[in-house]
Amino acid sequence: MTTTETETGVLAGDERMLIDGELQLTGSGATFDVIHPASEQVAGTATDGTVDDMARAVGAARRAFDETDWSRDLDFRYHCLTQLHDALERNKERLRRILITEVGCPVTVTGSQIESPIEEVKHWAEHGKNFDYLVDNGLHDTPLGPARRKIHYEPVGVVGAITPWNVPFYLNIAETVPALMAGNTVVLKPAQLTPWSGTEYGRIVAEETDIPAGVFNVVVSNANEVGAALSADPRVDMITFTGSTATGRAILAAGAPTVKKTLLELGGKSAHIVLDDADFNTALSMAAMMACVMSGQSCILPSRILLPRSRYDEGIEILKTMMENFPVGDPWTQGVMQGPQISDTQRQKVLGLIKSGVDSGARLVTGGGIPENLPVGYYTQATLLADVDPDSQVAQEEIFGPVLTVTPYGSDDEAVAIANNTIYGLSGEVSGGDLERAFNIATRMRTGNVTINSKSHFGIGSPFGGTKQSGLGYRNGEEGYKEYLDAKTIGMPDQ
Repeated sequence: MTTTETETGVLAGDERMLIDGELQLTGSGATFDVIHPASEQVAGTATDGTVDDMARAVGAARRAFDETDWSRDLDFRYHCLTQLHDALERNKERLRRILITEVGCPVTVTGSQIESPIEEVKHWAEHGKNFDYLVDNGLHDTPLGPARRKIHYEPVGVVGAITPWNVPFYLNIAETVPALMAGNTVVLKPAQLTPWSGTEYGRIVAEETDIPAGVFNVVVSNANEVGAALSADPRVDMITFTGSTATGRAILAAGAPTVKKTLLELGGKSAHIVLDDADFNTALSMAAMMACVMSGQSCILPSRILLPRSRYDEGIEILKTMMENFPVGDPWTQGVMQGPQISDTQRQKVLGLIKSGVDSGARLVTGGGIPENLPVGYYTQATLLADVDPDSQVAQEEIFGPVLTVTPYGSDDEAVAIANNTIYGLSGEVSGGDLERAFNIATRMRTGNVTINSKSHFGIGSPFGGTKQSGLGYRNGEEGYKEYLDAKTIGMPDQ
């Protein structure tokens, strides 16, 4: 992807919601501003939906599930999602410009946020078409004689999807397309900071596919209570959410009265254990890149680097050199790899956590402030903190910025103990020359996913989920598709 392949520059997305098949503004006409993080300027507006708008969207989804053939017509769903894939492909350059405008994601690295999710639509259409929804569980002896049991996989019902701002288009697709292909109806609530990745999705569904009215709805709002209303609505059967652990707890509480099925991908504070026999140049160069490439705004980022004391100074120098030379700047410029933070609020949070680290005894090796050559835009210097106490705030709290903390260790057991010293368990990494040793350490890390020697654990064909307070359930893989289905066991006479 190069900037010459498509028109560049800020582009406002559709400001309308999609409710019951109609693209519409909220009744009051209220809107909220969408800011381009690289310029700090208003790029456009989105309609400011209300709790009543959300209630109408949920009602439409409920009717579409209960009163239409969507949940039972697999061939039609396949047809509609194939249409959706083709429509997204036609619109991908527009979607790319909108993504850069509202997130500040560098054009250089938009492939994983645009091309990848579009291809995942095709994957889920094919997966759902070929999934075995009726499985023979065999003949079983019972007190009343032999009984054949069959397992029927059925859609859950109405799914409420609440998505974050860091990779909005990708997660809008990841949380809704498998749900749709499985036969559910959906209400999508995108993040306040990135509404257009959701509204453009809704526009494409409404204008370029045969997906029926009410099957897919998008409600955008600048008010937290609108998302809360979706979580609490008794007509919603399932909530899928990606975001902070604090919000995940609130969603669990809101769904408790109706015992909603809940799929949560929450915060992370992942550790990267670099063993003494690792290729330090390769491992730490990749670690620095991962910290900066999305401005550190990634839940799976291994932001805690654990280095053996025997090679500690060597590792610090490699990280320092890489982070001081990482290309940061205008996200529209090809070659730039690090853009701004999403907002000034987020940047101030990052800078505050850096300060807390220094105040608690960490050594500021490089960075720690705002780049002098980028006075406009919500930019943060790539920052390296050494000698970090594993119990300090900066080592325990998710930063969501281009910041790496480094802590020394003396033995493999100590490294594993430090890595597991957190409430989170989303991801992790091990680098080492002895693969058997590295694999053994990976199995001891209390986390849902581990990368060894930069071989990524993440992909559409493999389950992705967190342990501890990093989430419930799975995305991707067979396990991820089944999250949107209920398994009904039917006992019957043998025939």
